[in-house]
Amino acid sequence: MKKVNFLFGIHNHQPVGNFDFVFEEAYQKSYLPFIEALERHPKIRIAIHFTGILLDWIKEKHPNYIPRVREMVHKNQVEILTGGFYEPILAVIPRNDRLGQIRKLTKMVKELFDYDAIGMWLAERIWEPTLPSTLAEAGIKYTILDDTHFKYAGLREENLHGYYMTEDLGNAVDLFPISKRLRYAIPFEDPQETINHLGFWASEEGNNIVVFADDGEKFGVWPKTYDHVYKNGWLENFLTKLEENLSWINILHFKETIESMKPLGRIYLPTASYAEMGEWSLFSKASEEFVNFEHYLMDNGKYEENNVFVRGGFWRNFLAKYREVNDMHKKVLRVSKKLWTLPDSQKTKSQKAFDHLWAAQCNCPYWHGVFGGIYLSHIRDAIYSNLIDAEKELDKLNRYSLPNIEIFDVNIDGFDEVLVETKHINAYFDSKAGGILYELDYKPLSKNILDTMTRRHEAYHSKLDRATAPGEQSDHTASIHDLVLAKEANLKSKLHYDFYDRKALIDHFIDPGVTIKDFSESRYTEKGDFINKLYTVTSFKSDKKSANVVFSRLGNVDGRQVLLSKAITINNADGIIAIDYQLQNKSSEPVKSRFGIEFNFGLQAGHADDRYYYTNGPRLDDKYLDSVGEIENTKFIGLRDDWRKLDIQLTTAQNATIWRFPIETTSLSEGGFERVYQSSVVLVFWDLKIEKNWQNNLKLIFSKIE
Repeated sequence: MKKVNFLFGIHNHQPVGNFDFVFEEAYQKSYLPFIEALERHPKIRIAIHFTGILLDWIKEKHPNYIPRVREMVHKNQVEILTGGFYEPILAVIPRNDRLGQIRKLTKMVKELFDYDAIGMWLAERIWEPTLPSTLAEAGIKYTILDDTHFKYAGLREENLHGYYMTEDLGNAVDLFPISKRLRYAIPFEDPQETINHLGFWASEEGNNIVVFADDGEKFGVWPKTYDHVYKNGWLENFLTKLEENLSWINILHFKETIESMKPLGRIYLPTASYAEMGEWSLFSKASEEFVNFEHYLMDNGKYEENNVFVRGGFWRNFLAKYREVNDMHKKVLRVSKKLWTLPDSQKTKSQKAFDHLWAAQCNCPYWHGVFGGIYLSHIRDAIYSNLIDAEKELDKLNRYSLPNIEIFDVNIDGFDEVLVETKHINAYFDSKAGGILYELDYKPLSKNILDTMTRRHEAYHSKLDRATAPGEQSDHTASIHDLVLAKEANLKSKLHYDFYDRKALIDHFIDPGVTIKDFSESRYTEKGDFINKLYTVTSFKSDKKSANVVFSRLGNVDGRQVLLSKAITINNADGIIAIDYQLQNKSSEPVKSRFGIEFNFGLQAGHADDRYYYTNGPRLDDKYLDSVGEIENTKFIGLRDDWRKLDIQLTTAQNATIWRFPIETTSLSEGGFERVYQSSVVLVFWDLKIEKNWQNNLKLIFSKIE
C-alpha cells in the first residue's frame, strides 16, 4: 500500500498590546474549540506553538486550558514548539536578545507542559542565512519554513517532500518546507482536497513528507471562519477524514521525523519569507507593478512554471518603507545596547527592563500587509510604552545624570538627530526634516505623545473600487489573501496623502487663502522652503534645571530670505517645554504670509468620550479628537486623555488662530479596508507682515491627571 507522512502544525499568537476582548474572542473562537476537537480525535497528532504573550494571558484568564494541553503532550498527541517569547523578527534584533527570547519561551514550555522543546516557530517565517548559529546556540534542532524559501534556492516541488539540513559556520539546523498548496486549502477547501493531495504524494516506500503549518487563527478568527470551521463542521470533517485514512497517512511529529528519518540533503536558503510578505515589503509603486506582472503571467498561462523566479522584496525594507517602523526599531537597538553593556551585577537587577525590551520587539507593528500592523495605534503604543518602561528602569540605575543631550545618527539615515533626555521627557528631533520633534516620550505615563502615522499611498488602494462594503458581502468563506472587503462604504473619497511626516514643531508658510479642508487633505502648496529641509543646530546646552537646543534655517518665503530660529527648552523637574520662535526678514521688502506651527497628538481614540479638546473660553460644539474646527483669537487649547490620565496644554504668548482636525489612514486588515484614527492635528497660525523681526513664545505642558 502506498503511504505518506503528514506533519501538522499550528501557530497561535496575539500581539503585545492587543485588546483583552480580542484575546478572549480568539480563545473562544479558535484556541479552545480547536483543542476540544483534538480531544475528540486522539489519533490526530499535531505540533502547536503558543507565543509567550498568549501563554501569559491564558495562564491568567483560562488556567484550566494549560493542563488539557499538557495531558495531550503526555499522551504524545501534541508536540510543543518554542520560539521567541514575544514573537520577534529574530534577524533584526541583537544576538543576545534572540537567545534571551528563545530561552525564556523554552523555559515556560517546560514549566507549563513538561516538554523539552527542540523545534521552533520562526516569526513570519523570516529567514536569513546567519540564523542557524543563533538557533543552534539556543538548543534548536529544527524550524519550519515555507516551500517558497526552498524554491527560491532552486528546488522544485518534487524535491520538497522531506526535510533539509542547513548550517552557518558549522552550526546546523534542520528545515521543514510547508506546503503552500495546503496552506491555501486548509481550511478553505473541502477536506477531501487535502486527502487527495496527500494521496498524490503517497509512495510504495512511504518516505515522502507533506507539511502543513500555519496560523491557528485561520481556524475561527479570520473572517467567517468560525461558522465555517466549527458550526458547519469543517474541522470535525477534516479530522474524521484523516482518521479514516490512517492506514496510509502516517501522522508524525517533527521531532520524531528528524530522529527516524535522514534529511534529503544540505541546502542554503536565501533571505525569504512567505510569498505574500515579499509583495508587501516592496515600495508601493513596485508592489503594484509586481502584482500586475503576476497577473500578466497568470493571464498568459505562464505563472505556475515561472512563479519561483518572481519574488518580491526583502523584509528589512519595511524599515525603509515606513519611517515609523524604523524609529521604533532603532529605539529598540539603543535600549538593547544600553542594557547589555550594563555590568553583570546590574544586569541581574534589570530583568524587568529586559522583559520590557523583549516585549517591544514583538513583530506585529514592524510591518504591514493584509494585517493592520504598523497602522494599528494601540499596538504601536504598547511597543513605545514598553521601551519607555525599560528606559525608566535604566534611569533608576543612575547610569548618567539628567538632563542629557546627545547628537548622533539615531535612525541611521546619514544625518544626525538630537536626543534630549530629562527626568520627565525624552525628545527626539530630526534636523534634516525641518527640525521637527518626531518622538516625545512623557515618562510618568510611559507614552510617546507623537505616536502617529503619515498618510501614504499603499499599493492596495487601487483595489478600493472593487471592495465590497457591509451589506454587499457574500457568505462565501475565503482566505484573507483573496478577500477584498471594506468596513464602510466610499472609503476611496477619504484617501489623502501627506508630503511630510505628521509630527510636531512643523513650520509652515502658507497662503492665507488656504482653507482648513485644503490643509487637512494636503492639497495646497507651501510658500516657503522649510518643510523637509535641513535645519542647523546652532547651540545646545544643559544644566541641572533644563536642556536647551536651538535650530535655525535661512530659507525663502515667496523669494524673500527669512531666517527662522526655534529655541526649545525642556525643564528637568516637570513636563514643560518652552519654544521661542524668531523670524527675521533678511530682504528689503516685507514678507507677507501665514505662518503656522503644526503638532500631531497621537492619543489613540478619535471619538471616545474620555478623550477630548477643551479651551479656556466658550465650550466647543464638538470636542472629540476627530472633530474639525477653528478657534480664532485665542492663546490656548488643551487635550485630555482621561483614560490614560494625561493632560496636554498648548499656549502661545500672542493671540492666534487654531485649526484642529484628525489624521485618518485607510489601511488593510484581516477584516478588510478600514479607516483608522491616527492623531489629532493642532495648527497654531498667524497672518503676518514681517518688516524686520517677529517673535513668539509657545509652551507645551504635559501633566498627569490625579
